[in-house]
Order: sequence, then structure tokens, then C-alpha cells
Amino acid sequence: MHCGEHRHRHRGLGGGWDWFGEGLGIGGFGPGMRQRARRAGRMFGQGDLKLVILQLLEEKPRHGYDIIRELEQRSGGSYSPSPGTVYPTLSLLEEMDYAKATVEESGKKVYSITDEGRKYLAENRDSVDEVLERLVEFGRNLFGGREMIQAHEAMGALGRAYARVVMGGPRTREQVEKVVEVLRKAAADLDAVG
Repeated sequence: MHCGEHRHRHRGLGGGWDWFGEGLGIGGFGPGMRQRARRAGRMFGQGDLKLVILQLLEEKPRHGYDIIRELEQRSGGSYSPSPGTVYPTLSLLEEMDYAKATVEESGKKVYSITDEGRKYLAENRDSVDEVLERLVEFGRNLFGGREMIQAHEAMGALGRAYARVVMGGPRTREQVEKVVEVLRKAAADLDAVG
């Protein structure tokens, strides 16, 4: 299982937080946020994700998880497609001869674009540019705008780290106490920011 592939199966921890990068990397803060999350889920129309992934592969060969992280970064941490969406799309692109996979020694697949993929991308250039701009714009408009992008990314990282601890199996009392200490300190430090 690739790093991160396990994340998309578990939802609803912590009262709506999207710990696993399914929709919004920083989670749902309330009803308004849930509305934005639903809109983010529809950010890509039919065929759009295929084009965006091809664009990323044209830039350089990538692992599936690299694609997820790149989309999250381009949206300022506000959108992250699930592995359950990205990996089947990569398989489809292989079947269409738009991408090819090379297996590394580690067993991970690295995907690269083919000549057919480049041709298809060129034919749909306007569409892919529009989708990428929409992705960036979504990140700019979410939670305090561009200035907060690094904070959103950091919150997503915190959520994912917490999820790894929670889903990692039984913990000792000392480990749980340490997690509580870290989270309470982080909350107190944030409150002190004002």
C-alpha cells in the first residue's frame, strides 16, 4: 500500500474534520465550511481530473501520492483528491495510452505522460488551464485568503499526523498523555495569537 493510500477510508473523526484529505485538507469548521467542501468535491467535472493529472505528468513523472500533494499545494491546502479517485484515474490514463507506469525497486509506480497523452493535452489546453485556475482561485478565497495558505497547510499536516496516531493501533497511556499534551499546547499557543 502506498503512503497515504489508507487515508481515504476513514471519515468523520473529530466532528467533521477531514483528517484524511478527502475533500478539504484542513477540515470542516461548520455549516458554511461544509458547503465549501461540497463545492470543492465538484471542482472537477467529468474528465477534468484526467486532464489535470496529465498536465502534472507533463511537468515531470510522478507517483500517485505526489499528484495528490501537488494538487493540495496548488489549492493552498484547501483541496486534496482522495487516493481512491487519483489511482483509478491513473489506471484509466494507462489504458488509454496517455500515461505509462514504471515500477521502482520499492514497488511504487512512477507515472509519466506518453506522446498520445501530450497530444490529448494539447487538444484540451483551454480546459486544463481553466480547471487549474479554478483550483488556485478556490484556495485564495478560502479561510482568510492567500495570507493563510501556509497556516491551512500546517493544519492539514497536524490533522494527518493525529490521524496516523489514532489509526496506528493501540497506544500506551504515556503516548496518549503526550498526544493530549501536544494538542493542548498547540491550542493554547493559537489562542495566544489572538
